[in-house]
Amino acid sequence: MYAPFDCMAVLAASTLFAATAVAQTARDVRGPSPLVAIENEAPARLIVDPPLAEQLARGLVFIQYATENLRVVPVFGKGALDVSPRIGHVHVTVDDAPWHFVDASGETVIVVGLKPGPHKVLFELADPTHRVIDSKTVSFEIPPQPKPAPSPAR
Repeated sequence: MYAPFDCMAVLAASTLFAATAVAQTARDVRGPSPLVAIENEAPARLIVDPPLAEQLARGLVFIQYATENLRVVPVFGKGALDVSPRIGHVHVTVDDAPWHFVDASGETVIVVGLKPGPHKVLFELADPTHRVIDSKTVSFEIPPQPKPAPSPAR
């Protein structure tokens, strides 16, 4: 007569035991919520590699970069300063030009059309208001390119 109650008690106890044995919170798995400010965030940092050698030999400049403690996204303006984790973008200046272009993709930067010889590209990690947080300069040389063979006459 008490068998159904005994069975339910055993089932409840085993369920409770199993749940506590593997209990993890979403925070345990995913870390703190990106929607709430994180106190004392580590400083943002920019990492820039030299141009990819195979492409450089062909006169093309492919430069990979990465950031730490900042996500590169196309969001701008003062209101975006309060987003956590921090967001920003990269200013790219080629050969001390008086202007720069903005990269907000986080992907490899490609520069074409440079003449053979020495060059440099300045990467500036910037916050959503364009204030520079970190910068790195990459210097390289584009080798002389072979002249294309003339087309055979027809």
